[in-house]
Amino acid sequence: MERSIHRNGIVNTVILLLVGAAALAVARTAHSLAGVLVSVFIGIGFLVSALSWFQMRLEERERLEKLEVDELARGRGGSALFGSTEEDAFPARRAREQFERFFVPGFTILLFLAEAIGAYLLWRYLSGKAVSGYLTQPTLALALFGLFALVLFLLGKFSATMARLEDHRLLRPGASWLLLGAYLCFLAALGVVGVELGLPRADAFMARGFCILLGLIALETLVNLILEIYRPRLKGKVSRPVYESRLVGLLGQPEGLITTAAQALDYQFGFKVSETWFYRFFERALGWLILLQVGVLLLSTCFVVVETGEQALLERFGKPVAGRHILMPGIHFKLPWPIDRAYRYQTERIQSFNVGFTPDPRLEGQPVVLWTVAHTEEENFLVANRDEEAAAAETEDRQAPPVSLLTVSIPVQFQITNVIDWAYNNSDPARLLEDIATREVIRYLVGADLNQIMSRQRGGAAEALRERIQEAANARRLGARITFVGLQDIHPPVKVAPDYEKVIAASHQRQTMILGAQAEAIRTNAMAVAQATNAINQAIAEKVNLEVDAFSRAAQFTNQIPAYRAAPRIYMERSYLQAFVRATADARKYFNLTTNMHNVYQFDLQDSVADRLLNPDFQPAD
Repeated sequence: MERSIHRNGIVNTVILLLVGAAALAVARTAHSLAGVLVSVFIGIGFLVSALSWFQMRLEERERLEKLEVDELARGRGGSALFGSTEEDAFPARRAREQFERFFVPGFTILLFLAEAIGAYLLWRYLSGKAVSGYLTQPTLALALFGLFALVLFLLGKFSATMARLEDHRLLRPGASWLLLGAYLCFLAALGVVGVELGLPRADAFMARGFCILLGLIALETLVNLILEIYRPRLKGKVSRPVYESRLVGLLGQPEGLITTAAQALDYQFGFKVSETWFYRFFERALGWLILLQVGVLLLSTCFVVVETGEQALLERFGKPVAGRHILMPGIHFKLPWPIDRAYRYQTERIQSFNVGFTPDPRLEGQPVVLWTVAHTEEENFLVANRDEEAAAAETEDRQAPPVSLLTVSIPVQFQITNVIDWAYNNSDPARLLEDIATREVIRYLVGADLNQIMSRQRGGAAEALRERIQEAANARRLGARITFVGLQDIHPPVKVAPDYEKVIAASHQRQTMILGAQAEAIRTNAMAVAQATNAINQAIAEKVNLEVDAFSRAAQFTNQIPAYRAAPRIYMERSYLQAFVRATADARKYFNLTTNMHNVYQFDLQDSVADRLLNPDFQPAD
């Protein structure tokens, strides 16, 4: 029986090698991405199967060595063999132990690196490769992948059964990879069928799924390596090979999950739950239960609900259903997926996209938006500058027209009006509409004036852009109506905003100086007029004063003559006294009230400080 196990192991290894090479050749011939991934999985299975077969050979040599040593020991009466040590007496066991201690972990590390790097490189390759949706010789690829699946399944099932019945742990890894390779070949064949049925990305989707599975297997290998470091090692206890993948075993033998569940239930409840009639009925009817669930799932796809404000396109095998190609709001019946498929479109909702900027949620909540601070991921547009262009035309005829950089946020809102044109005339209508809007914005801004579009022509520019985008969309038969185009956040780019502010500040300073000069001119002219008027009025007042004084003197002289004639002496005394009063009005006077005394008077004509402090009206003597 041991010879049969070894022969089965070497057969598994050879079959994996041959099928892997053949699968790679078929995949490259048919340009099947999923087939390439299948060959990678089978190649990894070949490495695992070869290692398990080699370890199997070492254990067989150890078993034969032990039998030989036991026979020799019985023949010599239990004495030690030639007096040698145990290590010298069992070289096969020592070789097996050294192999499991050093080579197996090293191989597992290399296996993990191969799986991880392969998953990463294949994912990058699939991401950068364009999907053509065309396979060469699909019939040949379908037939060969089906043949590979059959061969691998039969051999893997046989090996898995032998490993389970004879409890041969080293036969399980190869059997699991055989079964997994069979299932993957079957899925690759389904990918070829999907491409032929009009699903061009079916093969690429299969390849991406295989790539994700390879990454998960690499992750499990890494976890097994880490757990192997901390695993307690008991003498005499046979451990599971570290390179054996439980995930591969589960995918290759899903019935093992039921067995594991039965053992867990037996341990949990303390009796053989797996031997009860309910468990046995459940085990026999599991396939029918799964089919029932699949049937219910397919039945649920026979109904499609179109919400209010939506329209749906019904397709059968990728083509519109005659008479029912448009489904209005309500509940509709259709054939199950993937025969019939419904695609919903919101035809009454106003949809929008942005041109010139990408909103940044972290910066949109700022209360103040400044030119010098970026508040979105903005793009720069070229706009003309007519003032500079006119000045340049006066100085030089041949000169490139001056342009400026402008940052503008343009939200565009649209509504789907013809769902058939929107869905079938273009592969990606939403992206195409964004590209059309961006192109029309660039064309319009190149011919627009910077100062005008930032001020009074903003509304007209928005309407002109809406009309241009609508005309371009109609030319491409997009089936959409442009409802609104807005111009907001118009300002120079953030990097040139400080220089632009300097220009604006200089312009404001120039205007300030002009207005200041005009105000100074008005003030000077008004002051000159006021001074001239004041001089004229003073001259007139002086003239009137002189005239009135002359008239008053003449009238006074006329009135003095009769008074003098009437009393000449009195008139003279009065005139003298009046003149004396006027002459001594501001002089300090001393009165001597007695005349019959011979006194000597001494006068101190200096001003007294007390008089200055006590008499606020004090005037110093002249």
